[in-house]
Amino acid sequence: MASLRRRSQHIGPRDAGVVLLHGIAGRSLMLRPLEKRLQRAGFATLNLDYESRKKPLEFLAEDIRPAIADFAAGIGGPIHFVTHSMGGLLARVAIAKHRPARLGRVVMLGTPNGGSELADRLQNVGLYRTYFGPAGLQLVTAKDVTLASLPPADYEIGVIAGNRFLDPIAGLFLLPWPNDGRVSVESCKLAEMTDYTVIKASHMGLLVHPTSFRQTIAFLHTGQFDPARPRLHGVIAEIGRRAAS
Repeated sequence: MASLRRRSQHIGPRDAGVVLLHGIAGRSLMLRPLEKRLQRAGFATLNLDYESRKKPLEFLAEDIRPAIADFAAGIGGPIHFVTHSMGGLLARVAIAKHRPARLGRVVMLGTPNGGSELADRLQNVGLYRTYFGPAGLQLVTAKDVTLASLPPADYEIGVIAGNRFLDPIAGLFLLPWPNDGRVSVESCKLAEMTDYTVIKASHMGLLVHPTSFRQTIAFLHTGQFDPARPRLHGVIAEIGRRAAS
């Protein structure tokens, strides 16, 4: 627990709070741009650092429980989760084990709900096992016992996937297409998800893309993502059709 740090906690209006969870080998700083947008939208935030490379998901869920409980105690309304990559899996485990009394909605950005094909290929490589640790071995497509034993989610989940990649080897040869360079779009999907959208962004780009910000806030407010905005040429064509009629 000594390593768990509350990177940022901002108490704004006390009627809704958001817990932010980064992915494996990540840092809360990576979620700071998204956190700022959430704060401007009126949400109180708790942006946690946790030992993502040192412990399995079930232990990490215990580590973050006290900080989330303290945060929830100061919020009068729902407690939402906004997560990136493995942070979405950690949220699912944490909610199953220690569900907040006023659980709100969960947004997952680039979360490998169906497992990671990259983890499948690298799980027996010593460097991968050393660097990513126990949680890295839980990311394979063959369900780890902790994830396989999770009950079906009975709360609202919004899934945001990316379909652009920066690493051509992973994006073109190691992952099913489309993908974000780390997780395939198909793997992001969850049977119990409430809504789903795809953004033209890479795995890390999901954390800074303006559409990610907009869609995350939309889902937290309404439980749905905004419809895709029409392309400009489509709008012009529609104006032309109406003018001719």
